[in-house]
Amino acid sequence: MEKKYFAPSELIINSDGSVFHLHLKPKDLAEKVILVGDPGRVALVASHFEDIECEVSNREFRAITGTYHRKRITVVSTGIGCDNIDIVLNELDALANIDFQTRYENEQLRQLSLVRIGTCGGLQPNTPVGTYIASAKSIGFDGLLNFYAGRNQASDLAFEQAFKEQVQWDMQMGNPYVACADNELLERIAGDDMVRGVTIACGGFFGPQGRELRLPLQDPMLNTKIQKFEYDGMRVTNFEMESSALAGLATLMGHKAVTCCMVIANRLAKEANANYKNTIDGLITLVLERI
Repeated sequence: MEKKYFAPSELIINSDGSVFHLHLKPKDLAEKVILVGDPGRVALVASHFEDIECEVSNREFRAITGTYHRKRITVVSTGIGCDNIDIVLNELDALANIDFQTRYENEQLRQLSLVRIGTCGGLQPNTPVGTYIASAKSIGFDGLLNFYAGRNQASDLAFEQAFKEQVQWDMQMGNPYVACADNELLERIAGDDMVRGVTIACGGFFGPQGRELRLPLQDPMLNTKIQKFEYDGMRVTNFEMESSALAGLATLMGHKAVTCCMVIANRLAKEANANYKNTIDGLITLVLERI
């Protein structure tokens, strides 16, 4: 089979040999990767490292590679949304599996372990503010995976169909997909103190999550239908904005991935914790110990 060449227009490499957006070089990337949305949270994660070997920053993307308890880890900020996850995952995979000198795929492929640490809104009585949720499945409202070959092979099609039927999904909003976390990584990270959840990754913070300010919603009852949805003993536990793209792209690329979030608002109870930044370090510590 002929090896694929990645042209300069497809894989953009900076003059210093780093990848276009992340500004990381292949040698800088560890096989254990923690993803966070907020660039400021990168320093919080890295504050636990015993040593730091590199630190780079560009736009919303900040990365630090260092060592925690003899484990080499890279922490990267993604910014908000599945569109940014598309950038980060593709560039991390390129760093791991493409030779930047020849622009051909490496003979020996690396498998990354990717854990996203984030915040979310809880949707059920068993997900009050402060709960840690590990996303076993992620329903993508974002549509990102639909642009990649293999989308159906990387999705739980039976779950997807049941969801669309039960919530009376309007296809004008795009075709949702259901991506799954890597089971081994999920069990290792979630342990016995995180809820295994079904997460919806939305394409926005307001309308797509059922928040209504001045603009009316296309389906005002969608959140109520989502909360009532049940399939194979599973219910939707939380909203966030990145997990589906992470799980789906990682599956297609051959990496392991899982998202774990701390609930900072419960939509059912209409409660929120705006000061969550003071308490998320507990989740960070758990992930560092288990990754």
